[in-house]
Amino acid sequence: MGKGAGCMPSKKRLPDVQDRPNPDRDDANIVQDQLTATNSTTPLQNNNIQTSKKLKIFIIFYSMYGHVELLARRIKKGVDSIDGVEGVLYRVRETLPVEILEQMRVPQKGDDVPVISVDELVLADGLLFGFPTRFGSMAAQMKTFFDSTFPLWKDQRLAGVPAGFFVSTGTQGGGQETTAWTAITQLAHHGMLYVPIGYTFGAGMFKMDSLRGGSPYGAGVFSGDGSREPSETELALAEHQGKYMAATVKRFAQPRES
Repeated sequence: MGKGAGCMPSKKRLPDVQDRPNPDRDDANIVQDQLTATNSTTPLQNNNIQTSKKLKIFIIFYSMYGHVELLARRIKKGVDSIDGVEGVLYRVRETLPVEILEQMRVPQKGDDVPVISVDELVLADGLLFGFPTRFGSMAAQMKTFFDSTFPLWKDQRLAGVPAGFFVSTGTQGGGQETTAWTAITQLAHHGMLYVPIGYTFGAGMFKMDSLRGGSPYGAGVFSGDGSREPSETELALAEHQGKYMAATVKRFAQPRES
């Protein structure tokens, strides 16, 4: 639950958005229009035999009460729906003592999502980071993880890798945008390529008839006091971000050799 109050450039470019967002068109049509040219994964040559490896997008998150994790799982669904791309879920390590977590009534995490190590980041073709806000910027657990990436920064191992964000905040003015854009500095120092979703979600970005998290910076959810569940629109936006990121990675990335 959010508490908010209120290098080395790639020679390949991001995909062009062919159409301006149009509230009269639904999300599926907009995604399809943008993804038409990205239907196949470029095969790798290995001993004169063509083998196809899936591009991997790591979806790395910290989720205290489960809101960010719900977005992460829906993002993975979007990534996996794009042929030749696979979403992989990871958590970052918890930094709070068990006694404090118990006092805060934080639910225990399942063991189906592994904790990521810094060295594993270089295996990804794209990265999506999710975290709740703390006064308009990322939670300390995610910041601690970024702080530990110094060895990769030193050698610019992540330069040119597409990356984006998704967030959770407690209130409407709690940081749906600032939590993402204050995190862009992490990508800049690594030379990573920031991939926002803009208004490519179409009509869903313009509706004002219900409470909805998310912004042009990425998917988002309002958690309130922790009891509010993500709406279907918020989850649909998360799935769209997964599709959009997967399509973007396919436009200028090639699968890394294992």
